[in-house]
Amino acid sequence: MALSTLLADRTAAQAAISELYRLIGLSPPRFHWVASPMAALETVPPGVRLRAAETVDRMSEWPVPPRLSTSMRQLCLRLDGQVRHVHQGMAQLIGQKVRASLLRSSNSTLLMALDGAYGMRFHPGRNWDTAQCVSWVAHYDALRRAAGVVFTPEQSRQLDLWATLARSCGWWWPREDVCVISERPVAIGTEVAGDDGEVRLHCSDGPAVRYADGWDVYAWHGTRVPSWVIIDPTPERIAREANVEVRRCAIEQLGWASYIDQAGLRLVASAPDPGNPGVELRLYNMRKETRVLLAVNGSVERDGRRRRYGLTVPGFIADPIAAAGWTYGLSAEQYSLLVRRT
Repeated sequence: MALSTLLADRTAAQAAISELYRLIGLSPPRFHWVASPMAALETVPPGVRLRAAETVDRMSEWPVPPRLSTSMRQLCLRLDGQVRHVHQGMAQLIGQKVRASLLRSSNSTLLMALDGAYGMRFHPGRNWDTAQCVSWVAHYDALRRAAGVVFTPEQSRQLDLWATLARSCGWWWPREDVCVISERPVAIGTEVAGDDGEVRLHCSDGPAVRYADGWDVYAWHGTRVPSWVIIDPTPERIAREANVEVRRCAIEQLGWASYIDQAGLRLVASAPDPGNPGVELRLYNMRKETRVLLAVNGSVERDGRRRRYGLTVPGFIADPIAAAGWTYGLSAEQYSLLVRRT
């Protein structure tokens, strides 16, 4: 349910959070629901007078999140004590296939969207964000379901509280008297990348994450980008962009052939690619002291196509083969000896 776009189950979420508050010795809070993480960070719940330390940029100083995070870590230690009684090979396999895989995917999707709300200016309460990550919950749930690990009734009850939250709502921010909870997004665009099956944000014709109040996040193959990269990439905007990764994404969205044509890049030289038979390497002037090597992936993508991409190289390189070798840390002669690159 980590990437669910279903409406939150508010009753279930509030009951689970109330019980987690009780476990750390606090009375259940009042709940304030918002449409998106951005609304959660910008909205002061009605009737709340924030203390100096309760601003978003000082979230690590809030009193409740560290107590809940500590409670979660203590639960994990107790669960690990039970896991020691099962075959370690099975435990390690579940750890790799469930916990590690979900953690990578969460970092490439949910946490990226949350960073979009924070604005990448700071990472307040990162431990709290990690506590809400579904990877650890799924890990222990898989151990008891698939590996036959037996937890005590109290351990199972506490794990179920966190599992209920993973299934029932979006991110939540606990204060002493009030808890702010975000609804889930109404649309998520993702793709599966790599042999490990990592899920990452991607949408080529709109926002990769969109919430009901209009707040959204744009992403290109797992990289968060400004909306213009997806909606209207132009050579002029690309030239003004300082971030190298954003420029790369914008060029890929526009298409290297279109970018080269529209930007008026001058061809310096071309040559057959020794590491990729049947494909030509093309070297262009891009900007001062920089050239771009246009190449084609040696391996096939998941969609069956071979991706064309550009690599920036120093402006003093005039030979496409030398440029290709430079990207691998090889000389032109060494690159020419490659049987096939990937």
